[in-house]
Amino acid sequence: MKMNQQLLQINRNFIICFIVSASLSAIVAQSLSEYENHLTTTVTIITGYIVYFGIFSVLFYLDNKVRYKQMSSNLIKKEILSMISSFGVGEIIYLAIRWPSLYYFLEMNIEPFIASLASEIISTACYMISVTIFLRKTKTF
Repeated sequence: MKMNQQLLQINRNFIICFIVSASLSAIVAQSLSEYENHLTTTVTIITGYIVYFGIFSVLFYLDNKVRYKQMSSNLIKKEILSMISSFGVGEIIYLAIRWPSLYYFLEMNIEPFIASLASEIISTACYMISVTIFLRKTKTF
């Protein structure tokens, strides 16, 4: 199987963002351990999203700025639309796993730091797999 350079870059960016986001989310979860589990879960996930997409946007821009300068605007629009739809499906899967799993782990009285990390690992793995599959199926990369 031929490895696609673009998919490798995106997955590398996913992993970098995951590490930073998971670390900060775990810290937030631990610091909110005194609050209700639903509030801790929601604030932790929002924090993770802000960090994740902030870093991912910068990394994606740096990886593709030269490439997009050489592409026609129609191809750029088509690729970005396909990526947004693939990421959208991945986000639905991510949230469908992340919120319930983190909440469940907190309800089981697992330490918030550990609960957040475990939930993030499970949901991010499913996210990466789904986005990679959708990007390949739509022949984006």
